[in-house]
Amino acid sequence: MGRRAFGALLGGGVIAASTGARGASLPLPTERPILTISGKIANFNRDETAVFDRPMLEALGMSGFETRTPWYDNPVRFDGVRMDRLMDVVGASGERVLAYALNDYSTELPVSDFTKYKVLLALKRDGQYMPVRDKGPLFIVYPFDSDPELRHQRFYSRSAWQLARIVVR
Repeated sequence: MGRRAFGALLGGGVIAASTGARGASLPLPTERPILTISGKIANFNRDETAVFDRPMLEALGMSGFETRTPWYDNPVRFDGVRMDRLMDVVGASGERVLAYALNDYSTELPVSDFTKYKVLLALKRDGQYMPVRDKGPLFIVYPFDSDPELRHQRFYSRSAWQLARIVVR
């Protein structure tokens, strides 16, 4: 399925709507998958998981913000998919997610953060795709400058770079 057709399918709400116990089927990735989501989800494309490649994630609609982080000296522009949008697409029903990095680092995030703070699954930093050697290919990041509450270790520790998989609990 092409990027435009996948985007149209998502835009029509077909993916986000659950259709019975199993839910809706997601399209299969056409490139190397970079994200696997499992756990309490209703929509799958590979066994009981949702697997995404970069074009599939981009087809969900890109958002972005600029923020200062503890990891970079200057403000950084991040662009990617809103985490609340991603959870809608997979039909997530859990209250928390476990995010796992390529090096098996893990962090737990409340799903409620995703809408409240507009948390982003970033694919790009300052307009460029992020390589694995520099926090890519995916980075869960909060807009730290948008709320003084977010400039705290509690939220910094919820950020996960080199993200590879998510388990909805």
